[in-house]
Amino acid sequence: MRLMGEYRSTLLCSLIGIVVVLAFVLNGANGDNPYRYYTWKITYGDIYPMGVKQQGILINGQFPGPHIDCVTNDNLIISVYNYLDEPFLLSWNGIQQRKNSWQDGVQGTTCPIPPGKNFTYMLQAKDQIGSYFYFPSLGMQKAFGGFGSIKVYSRPQIPVPFPRPDGDFIVLTGDWFKMQSHKQLRYILDSGRSLPAPDGLLINGRGWNGYTFTVVPGRTYRFRISNVGIATSLNVRIQGHAMKLVEVEGSHTIQNFYSSIDVHPGQSFSVLVTANQAPKDYYFVVSSRFNNHVLNTTAVLHYSNSWTKVSGPVPGGPTSDIVSSLYQARSIRRNLTASAPRPNPQGSYHYGLVKPQRTIVLANSAQYINGKQRYAVNRVSYIQPDTPLKLADYFKIGGVYNLGSISDYPTSGNAYLSTAVMHADYRGFYEIVFQNWENTFQTWHIDGNSFFVVGMDGGQWTPGSRLKYNLRDAVYRCTTQVYPKSWTAIYIALDNMGMWNIRSETWERQYLGQQFYMRVYAPSNSMRDEYPIPKNALLCGRASGRHTRPL
Repeated sequence: MRLMGEYRSTLLCSLIGIVVVLAFVLNGANGDNPYRYYTWKITYGDIYPMGVKQQGILINGQFPGPHIDCVTNDNLIISVYNYLDEPFLLSWNGIQQRKNSWQDGVQGTTCPIPPGKNFTYMLQAKDQIGSYFYFPSLGMQKAFGGFGSIKVYSRPQIPVPFPRPDGDFIVLTGDWFKMQSHKQLRYILDSGRSLPAPDGLLINGRGWNGYTFTVVPGRTYRFRISNVGIATSLNVRIQGHAMKLVEVEGSHTIQNFYSSIDVHPGQSFSVLVTANQAPKDYYFVVSSRFNNHVLNTTAVLHYSNSWTKVSGPVPGGPTSDIVSSLYQARSIRRNLTASAPRPNPQGSYHYGLVKPQRTIVLANSAQYINGKQRYAVNRVSYIQPDTPLKLADYFKIGGVYNLGSISDYPTSGNAYLSTAVMHADYRGFYEIVFQNWENTFQTWHIDGNSFFVVGMDGGQWTPGSRLKYNLRDAVYRCTTQVYPKSWTAIYIALDNMGMWNIRSETWERQYLGQQFYMRVYAPSNSMRDEYPIPKNALLCGRASGRHTRPL
């Protein structure tokens, strides 16, 4: 009987897999590219990253979660089973989901997975390469696990602008709290207060010297570094070793050497490091930036023939100095001679010769609304609707949001609560300026799109600031920083139709309203422009009980 039960279970899983693949193909995925299948079980589990027992969010019992390794255009079938006592939702930081915001994994596009239920994501790393990560997007779950790395390799026929490394290491680093659960962080924010300072930093889920990278003398290794934390900018350095920057969120870069590199919340970098020093162990150091109280943590770079453990003081690095960070950010340029995911150079798209058809200036602010701490963009503090915006669009449900409920420019007055959605034209080419009038560091992310970071400087942006733009080799990425009382300007080609989240990567600010959605739209209703709603789409709110296809 037991064997018969196992046979039935295996047969059922096979049938489900066939149905999922058929649905994926029918929804417009490229059937000519390989499929990779993942089954993830989301659970709570006891973790001790900083020496105290905490309730972490695990994927298949792992903290951090499993790595995703794939090749450009691979189809990813990820079945997620939620065994938590609360809803759960995964988002894909930097994986653009071409024509498919249904799979974006944020509340504006996707219903959360209820406790005891499952959902199968059907993704494609369409025309992308590089280093990214996934994370839980609901509440403050991101602060206690559920995140992992995504590596998208170039196809064999596409040349990469550096020799193949001898190893490829993941570095997931970020700030951490010693509280027992992410629910405590959420309770603090819901009560109208700000979060306390984080207690420390982690590297791959571990604290001080808790993780080891083993290298062979004379060989070169790729380190893919992602800041998966919720608030803190970080500085990364390796004792006695130079780091050659080669990739930023899918863009091959000019290969400058750095003794340390800043990685802000939500950002990812790839560096090459050659094991060319004396055979012993070295500190791999991560420190906080722009904080009054500097946090440090370390891993170990271990030479395979070393018998000497790390000892002595940790190498110092920059802490609160903004000028050096801004100078470094400006030095990161795109390698125009390197190939893109297709066999053409990265510089073949001459963004500097295209005149933006619209300018949007977004100003962040911190204000109290109804006696509680809130954060806003152009005076609007975002509140989650009872139905995902994308479903409201599909089923034509009125009253969920008002298109145009956030202005293109900041205006004076007090902040107010609203489900902010901005209209944008499909295939539009826009200039967006992030204006930061606060004395705090900001990081911004745009889902579903990458953009050219054309300029950043102190003070207030004006049309005359365009004279400082880099219109030749600006880096192309999905997350950018804005320094205190400064501005950052981007150019973006909106060639990905859908409902896309624009948000602060400081998670307290995102949770309390510093985000909105951009509805990239065209009148056409064609699979050429956007895939239809998946047949397995979860329906919630005012969309509950409806059908994903006409009867």
